[in-house]
Amino acid sequence: QVRLVESGGGLVQAGGSLRLSCAASGRTFSSYGMGWFRQAPGKGREFVAAVSWNGGRTFSVDSVKGRFTISRDNTKNTVYLQMNNLKPEDTAVYYCGAGGTPYSGSYYYTAAEYRYWGQGTQVTVSS
Repeated sequence: QVRLVESGGGLVQAGGSLRLSCAASGRTFSSYGMGWFRQAPGKGREFVAAVSWNGGRTFSVDSVKGRFTISRDNTKNTVYLQMNNLKPEDTAVYYCGAGGTPYSGSYYYTAAEYRYWGQGTQVTVSS
């Protein structure tokens, strides 16, 4: 069992930065791929970025490339999403997920591949 708790969301002006954290409990956290998704009002959950179990591979959606960076620290059971140059269209609830095949070198970009989810953290970017 893995429990995930996101933090770091808030209100920021366009062009600003935030760093989201996702703290995990459970001995198996470090074996899973991790990902960040977001959901804006009236829209479905959208993939943002993912990282393999050991941090060796990352992937992000085109709309955030060059602005967002995903990373993880397995010694701290935490995954991060550094968000720079934020835009109003980044406004959403951000969720972290854990899943995929344990110890796989892959990252995962579909929500169905994630087994565990956090409760989400709100990010609001004002123009």
